[in-house]
Amino acid sequence: MAIDDLIQDATRRMDKSVEAAQAEFTTLRTGRASPALLDRVQIDYYGQQTPLKQLATINAPEPRMLTIQPFDPNSVAQIERAIQESDLGLTPSNDGKLIRLPIPQLTEERRKDLVKLVRRYAEEGKVAVRNVRRDVMRHLEELVRNGEVGDDEERRGETQVQKLTDEHTARIDELLKHKEAEIMEV
Repeated sequence: MAIDDLIQDATRRMDKSVEAAQAEFTTLRTGRASPALLDRVQIDYYGQQTPLKQLATINAPEPRMLTIQPFDPNSVAQIERAIQESDLGLTPSNDGKLIRLPIPQLTEERRKDLVKLVRRYAEEGKVAVRNVRRDVMRHLEELVRNGEVGDDEERRGETQVQKLTDEHTARIDELLKHKEAEIMEV
């Protein structure tokens, strides 16, 4: 049935929106060292923008320290520069082979900035979910206009899509609540 296909597609796309929001949350610094902090860092490696995790091993040997061991020792300077230019606000130090990245304690002001950023990411995720809902509603209207389904089936489909939308926005809100608590934790 066409409506069931639309619902399955909507579920898949909404799940991806939630996963994308969650991935954005993991790249934010919370005061604890996590290799996921560096997921967004791109290095200009021989003229090619390359993710840091493809060029080095990233470890968290201590709660407030990340170590980056490049596979190519010649790339240490580029990696260090890319980290300094990123929006992470971290200062790397290296010994020629290994880059140490101390994670400083977050200030109250920085915590509030991060909470604003997390809320923006959450809102972007919710907007993506609502866009999926809008697309599906438009497709349902087309099916009715083309005479493929009746009004009752359309209403049933709209109710299912609204329920899916509510569930997915609630999941994003839950992720947001946890991330805010993690950021504000001293």
